[in-house]
Amino acid sequence: MKRYLPLFCLALLAVVPLVGLNSYLMHILILFVMWSVIGMSWNLLGGYCGQVSFGHAAFFGVGAYTAGILYTKTGLSAWWGLPLSIVAVTLVALVMGFIVLRLRGPYFALATLAIGEVLRVTAENLTNLTNGDVGIMIQERTWVEKIWYYYIILAVAAITFYLVRAVIQSKLGYYFVAIREDQDAAESLGINTTLYKTIALTLSAAITGMAGAFYTNYMGYIDPKVVFALHDISIVAIMVVMVGGVATFWGPVVGSIIMILMAEMIRSVPMLGTAHQTFFGALLIFIIIFLPNGIVGDFKKLRRLVGLGRPS
Repeated sequence: MKRYLPLFCLALLAVVPLVGLNSYLMHILILFVMWSVIGMSWNLLGGYCGQVSFGHAAFFGVGAYTAGILYTKTGLSAWWGLPLSIVAVTLVALVMGFIVLRLRGPYFALATLAIGEVLRVTAENLTNLTNGDVGIMIQERTWVEKIWYYYIILAVAAITFYLVRAVIQSKLGYYFVAIREDQDAAESLGINTTLYKTIALTLSAAITGMAGAFYTNYMGYIDPKVVFALHDISIVAIMVVMVGGVATFWGPVVGSIIMILMAEMIRSVPMLGTAHQTFFGALLIFIIIFLPNGIVGDFKKLRRLVGLGRPS
C-alpha cells in the first residue's frame, strides 16, 4: 500500500481542481504545492545531508530573476526560465559551495545566510539588469485561469518527490546520511565528503531555483525584497521541513499544508495583521519541545499526545 501512496496522492491532487474551486482556493493549492517543492529541496540538503542552510532564498531569487531577465532582455517567454534556471542556479551553487562547504555547523549556516543577503543587495543595485527595487513585471500573462499554473507546479512537485526518493534510496543517499551523522567518520571510510556535499547542495539549489522561476511566471512580478527575503523564503523553507518532519519523504508536504493554512488563517483576521511570523515562531518552539522529529517523524507520539494512541 505504501508503495502506491505517492501515485494515489498525485492522482487525488490532479483531480481536486476539477471540482470547480474558486480562484482563492486555487491560489492556496498552488502555494501549498510550490512550498512542498521548496521544502523537499531543503530537506535533501539540510535533512538528509545535515547541511543546515539559511540561504535558500539565494537560489529561489536567482531562479526567479533568470525567468524575469530572460523575459525583459530577450523577449522570450519567461517559462523558458524553468529549464534555464537549473543552469544558472547550478553555477551559483557551485561557486557558493566552493566558499561555504569548507565550513561546518553554525558557520556554514551563517555563511549561506550572508550569501543570500549579498545576492539581494546585488540585485537591488544592478538596476540595468534587474531594475533594482522597481522589480520586473511580466506584462503578458500566459493564462488567466490558475488551473494551468497548478498543473505545472504539480508536475514539478511530482518529479521532485520521485527524484529525492530515488537519490536517498541510492548510494548517494547513504553517503549523505553518513556525512550528516559523522563527517569525520565518513571521511575515514573513504567518502569524499566535499564532493557529496556539493552534489546535495547543487541538487537542492536547482530544485529551489525552478520553484523561483515558476513564482515569476505565476505572480507576474518580482523584486529583490520578495524573492531574496530571508524571513519569507529561507526561514519558511526551514520551518516547512521542521514542522512536517526532517529527513522524511512526506514531511515537507505535511509541513507546507500546515504553514500555508496557518498563514492564511492568521492573515484573514484583521486585528492580527502580519503577526503570522510570531505564530510561526510559537509553532516552531512547540514542535522542537514536543515533536522534535516533526509531525511525520513523531506521528505515533502525536497520536499519544492527543489521546488517540493505544494505552500502554
